Amino acid sequence: MKIAVCIKRVPDTETRVKIASDGKSLDESGVKFVLNPYDEYAVEEGLQRKEKAGAGEVVIVCVGPAAAQETIRTALAMGADRGVLLQVDGIPADGFEVARALAAELKDGGWDLIVFGKMAIDDYNHQVGPMVAEVLGLPCVTAVAHLTIDAGAGTAEREVEGGVEVVEFPLPAVLTVDKGLNEPRYPALKGIMAAKKKPLEVKPVTMDAGS
Repeated sequence: MKIAVCIKRVPDTETRVKIASDGKSLDESGVKFVLNPYDEYAVEEGLQRKEKAGAGEVVIVCVGPAAAQETIRTALAMGADRGVLLQVDGIPADGFEVARALAAELKDGGWDLIVFGKMAIDDYNHQVGPMVAEVLGLPCVTAVAHLTIDAGAGTAEREVEGGVEVVEFPLPAVLTVDKGLNEPRYPALKGIMAAKKKPLEVKPVTMDAGS
């Protein structure tokens, strides 16, 4: 299977947030950034799907500053094959700007699955994955808590108020995944060393950070 996993670099949840001098952004001095926790489930799911298929590729795609290369390397250390950084000076507040940049990168990739975490813990907008699906004209299932894939189609379970919704969908598709879908692996030393040599392509992208 050929799988794209879209990730985000976010401040650690234990960070003491300080407002920058402009009064509307985060003062990043001394802030520790990590792989968005929900995206860890997305990376793990991509790896497991490739392993079950017995062949394929897991590609990490991220919109972010140059420092996001470190975040991509974390996913590569987990076992992903290569990474792509769509490098920007500032991530737009408008999720559609991010979705449009991701969709432009992904549109001709021949993906079986495009996987996102359910949401990013810094903005909680839960928008980018569904908007990428809409731009690409692909089916989308959000907040997936259980997943089976067989013969070019999938069945997903998503928790809704008062029960569980079961959704069947064809491939290719876009999924956003919830915690509990799997147990993300910790990068082993061997994986961390291997990640340093894995391909990571940096593509400068111009977006309106004030959107």
